[in-house]
Parts: sequence; C-alpha cells; structure tokens
Amino acid sequence: MSLAIAVRDVEKRYRTWRNRAGLCALDGVTLEVPRGVAFGLLGPNGAGKTTFIKVLLTIVRPERGLLHVLDGDPEDPRIRARVGYLPERLELPAHFTPMTFLASVSRLKRVPPLRDGLFRLLDRVGLASDANRKIGGFSKGQKQRLGLAAALVGTPDLLVLDEPTDGVDPMGRVEIRNLLGAELARGCTVFLNSHLLAETERVCSRIGIIAAGRLVRQGSLEELCRAEGRWRVRFAEGADAARLADIGFRTAGEEFLFAGDDLLALNRALDRARAAGAVIAEVRPDEKDLEQVMSEALTPAPAPLTDPEARP
Repeated sequence: MSLAIAVRDVEKRYRTWRNRAGLCALDGVTLEVPRGVAFGLLGPNGAGKTTFIKVLLTIVRPERGLLHVLDGDPEDPRIRARVGYLPERLELPAHFTPMTFLASVSRLKRVPPLRDGLFRLLDRVGLASDANRKIGGFSKGQKQRLGLAAALVGTPDLLVLDEPTDGVDPMGRVEIRNLLGAELARGCTVFLNSHLLAETERVCSRIGIIAAGRLVRQGSLEELCRAEGRWRVRFAEGADAARLADIGFRTAGEEFLFAGDDLLALNRALDRARAAGAVIAEVRPDEKDLEQVMSEALTPAPAPLTDPEARP
C-alpha cells in the first residue's frame, strides 16, 4: 500500500525555563495515511492536532520519531512543493488582492504565476468576482476560501487543511466539500483537522482520534462507526411493539434494535416478527455517529473492581 504520510513514535515537548521537562504535546504518535484518501484527525482542544500538523510540515521539530511524506523527507524542497497547506490561523496581507497574493504564493512554490490559472483557482473557491479587491475588506469566510485557493497552487499531491471551513457559511461548506471531492477524484490525498464532526464524516473515509498527545483510535470510518453485534430494523406502520419486544426487538425511536452477532438468530427473530403480523421495511447493521465514537474513545476505561477481602 502506497502511503502519503507515514509517522512512527513521534514525540514533541514544549519546554520553558520554568519547566525543563516540558509539556508533552505529542506522545509516541504512530500513524499511516494511504495515498488518495481523505483522513480526518479529531480530538478535543489541546489534544495535539495542530502540533501534529506543524511537526508533519517541519514547522516545529519533534524530540524523536520518524516522518515520511509522499515517500520522502518532509524537509526536502521537492516534497514540500507537492504539499498544499491551509493553517488554522490564517494571516493574509491586507493590502494585497487575491490575484497578487496567489501570484506571490506561485513564485514561492516555483510555479509560473499565470493569470488565467490563478483566476481559475479563485473561481473554484467562489472568489472570481473578488479577484481584484483588497483582502483587508474580506470576511473570515472569504479569507478561508482564499487560503484554500493558495493551498491548491501547483496542483499538490497532498492537501493539509487545519479547520478549512472555520467561518464559512453552510453553502460555502458544501462548495468546499465538492471541491475536496474533485481533488480526491484526481488522486490527491486530503489530511483534514476539524472540530466539525458532521463535515469530517461527509468528507473523510479514514479517521484518527487524538487525546492528550496520544492517538487513541484510528481506522476506516466504517470500522469505527460499526456497532458490533447489533442490528437496526424498521417495520411498517402498525407493528405491535409489545409483541416485538417479547421476540427481542428493543424500541429505538421509530426503529428497533436487535442484539446479537448470530445471523441465524436474527433471521429466526425476523421470522417470528412476520408471523406476528409485522412487515419488515429495512434491516441494516447498527452504526454509531462520530460523536459517539469520539465519546467512547475519550472516556477512560473504568478501574477494575477489587475484592476488599482479597489477600495479597
């Protein structure tokens, strides 16, 4: 499997003269992101998400660990030229226009600043009509769109986006989601850091959850959201809920849950429901949303119970 990002045992500490040991922002993070997928990094504030991105892009240096980006050293200028980055706190020159700003980014990335190409980038992010306005008059959402256009300069192989829809209105989020879908379709890898779980769920096929500098869970969205051993069943209107409860179907809103990994037991229960007059409309594996997955990942396991009378 070809990897866009391969990180192993990365540790980062922020030290001060008062705290020589330092605050551990990343504690032995190991992570792999395949090429051509959208990966979402989730976690509470202060978990280490932005620090991870800064280490990945060599903005800050880790104490230890191995990092590879696009099969190379992230400090190699040839690798860096293939990466597009949208930072969380975007500072833009107020006296520039979008066209002059993108032209300067193009020169930094050694890409010919062709006017037609830059205008097409602005059109993709919905800023074509503002191409020659001063950036100082832009809203936060417009600045985010311009930052995304800058990240797309040079047609990168990897997009690293830190809170890309921050300050963007709902319709703008849809447009950005469609744009990222187009980038994925051409083979680009998207690494997304966002606190908007619904947006992450719509864009990303793989997820990592970080807490206190440690990656506590990672995998495909399907793997993480699957509720093992439970099935969700929808019956047509008029089904006898009390009879279904006797069979083993637990009410869950307008649907019913059936617990058990045994497919034969599920089918027997469905047969009994039909025999009782219920009409089955839908059967599917039960799934959790990202909010539930995060909650479970961030909730510490209970301490094991001990017998107070036990002897050592």
